[in-house]
Amino acid sequence: MTVIAPHTVRFGRIAAMLPVSDMNRALAFYAGALGFEKTFENGNPVGFMILKRDQGELHLTLQPGHKAANFNIAHLMVDDADALHAICVQYGARIIKRLQDKDYGLRAFVFEDPDGNRIDVGQVI
Repeated sequence: MTVIAPHTVRFGRIAAMLPVSDMNRALAFYAGALGFEKTFENGNPVGFMILKRDQGELHLTLQPGHKAANFNIAHLMVDDADALHAICVQYGARIIKRLQDKDYGLRAFVFEDPDGNRIDVGQVI
């Protein structure tokens, strides 16, 4: 295999871009339930927003006709999957895959945000 990007190219952060049909509803979930903070927004009405919490960063993009995919679109590593699972359940988020220990060394579950975006959560066991 030929490497096109040489190892001298250093990659920086990469953030998940989540399509949402209602920016206020998405912000209420990610900020209100999960504790992310809005660090940037653009447009009137707002069509793009950056949210951060700890090392996590999400970019929300307004897509009024958004139809959610039936697969995971982001993977979120946490230090307490049980606590995040409880928060998601308390908020009423749909749990797609139940919380369980996986044979690949993660305690994991999958939930849907209010727009149906599936987020795969993992904690190293």
